[in-house]
Amino acid sequence: MLFWTIWWVWLCFALVLAILEVAVSGFIFLGFAIGAVIVALLILVFGLLLSLPLLLLIFAALSLVAWLLLRRSFSTGHGQVRRVRHDIND
Repeated sequence: MLFWTIWWVWLCFALVLAILEVAVSGFIFLGFAIGAVIVALLILVFGLLLSLPLLLLIFAALSLVAWLLLRRSFSTGHGQVRRVRHDIND
């Protein structure tokens, strides 16, 4: 069995990407981590035994969709700035 067809390998990859997201921040790696988790679930639930290029294509498409959804839900509008009116220490 090839290592990229094992679900927990994709889950470990997602964990590494999530840790990188915490270190870097800015939703750079979070979309990739979500894509890797979904690929791991697809392999676990449906038992996908696909070639590496096809799995990477699925991973890339899912990561792009996840990143776009994150950008839509967490970003401010174009040209807008988030202003904090009160401090947590006040």
